[in-house]
Amino acid sequence: MNHIKRTKSELTFDIFNYFLLTIVAVMTLYPMWYVVVSSFSNTHRLTAHSGVLFWPLDFTIEAYQHVMRNPNIISGYRNTIFLLVAGVSWSLFMTSLGAYFLSRKNVMWKNLIMFLIVFQMFFSGGMIPFFLTLQRLRLTDTLWGLILPFSISTFNMIILRTGFQGIPESLEEAALIDGAGHLRVLFRIIVPLSKAILAVMILFYGVSIWNGWFWASLIIQRREMLPLQVILREILLTSGAIAGAGGAADDAEAIARSVRMATIVVATVPMLTIYPFLQKHFTRGVLIGAVKG
Repeated sequence: MNHIKRTKSELTFDIFNYFLLTIVAVMTLYPMWYVVVSSFSNTHRLTAHSGVLFWPLDFTIEAYQHVMRNPNIISGYRNTIFLLVAGVSWSLFMTSLGAYFLSRKNVMWKNLIMFLIVFQMFFSGGMIPFFLTLQRLRLTDTLWGLILPFSISTFNMIILRTGFQGIPESLEEAALIDGAGHLRVLFRIIVPLSKAILAVMILFYGVSIWNGWFWASLIIQRREMLPLQVILREILLTSGAIAGAGGAADDAEAIARSVRMATIVVATVPMLTIYPFLQKHFTRGVLIGAVKG
């Protein structure tokens, strides 16, 4: 087996490169690790501690008990899971239809339609007209009001359209000659060949729905219908009052700090758990959608 002989300058560059990347990785990962270990630390010791923190201080799950004590946590998880499954599925379906239409050649008024779609990315009717429209359509105080009006992200559709344009037209032409309709071409040929970019769309839509709280807090009044992020936001904002009820101010602040850390962990861990399964498709999918093949 032949070994390539490397010069001292190449070895020096590699050592410096690895050292620099290690520092960047530590700087990136440490804040996340600090939040996790803080959420499992004793509240009083955590308040008195200063400097870096690598391990929990007197391991305890007290902060998570305060978070899970909220009666709406379970319903919040249930509602968010429904939004993820139904919302991502519906958004993928609608985005695929729009991207397929805009990616085909010889479509009447395609440029005008594309201009109008891009135009609304920068200009819209505003929040109040949008809310009034939801009211007239009876989509307020229902989870479908968080799914149907947000079916398509213009940015995601443009990326998916570019990905569809990279698929050879000969495949579509052969299917059309054999009698296939456009829906069959889309779901039997285009979609199976676009798994990488569709995985990116799942990640984009999933993170958007998981983190969404603003419109849910506006259009949903019944607490049992609120998604998880709204509940966690309330816990985050009122953690001091909840933790310090009947206690000293110092104790309240100490417990509130741990509760905030636990809330952040509860809000981010599910997405961090799903990401590794889609990561292998992420880079390829973004490149396919960003550069026309």
